Amino acid sequence: MQPPAIVRQTDPASMGSTAPGSAHYADPVSQEEAAAMLRASFNLFTRWQLDAQQSRRLLGSPSERTFQRWKAGDIASIPHDTVCRLGDLMGIHKALRYLFTDPQRGYDWIRKPSPAFGGRSALDRMLQGAPTDVAAIRGYLDAERAGW
Repeated sequence: MQPPAIVRQTDPASMGSTAPGSAHYADPVSQEEAAAMLRASFNLFTRWQLDAQQSRRLLGSPSERTFQRWKAGDIASIPHDTVCRLGDLMGIHKALRYLFTDPQRGYDWIRKPSPAFGGRSALDRMLQGAPTDVAAIRGYLDAERAGW
């Protein structure tokens, strides 16, 4: 059985427009692209100084065995939920690179308490575990840079 197609928006104005043949058709994310995002996420987790438990949580809590296989580069398939989380993690990284000229400041920002998150850090919010927690941080950062 094939996993459901994952879609990515090819045009920011196309939110919700996924009709085949339209100018704003959302392309599926291939497993190869998802695997590339997973590898990039492991690099990002190193820069954010996350431990294995935190990394697993951000990926949707895969089994320890699956996590270790993925980390070793043995990536057979990635569930839809994880692919969505990976997209948000890549969006967070991109937004932080736009917001901070010094990449280290962006990596450090993840752990800094913020009034926007009730005095907690963005990492604390993301580690609550729901996919919407990671998406909320991405949404916050996208809104912060929207005026540019």
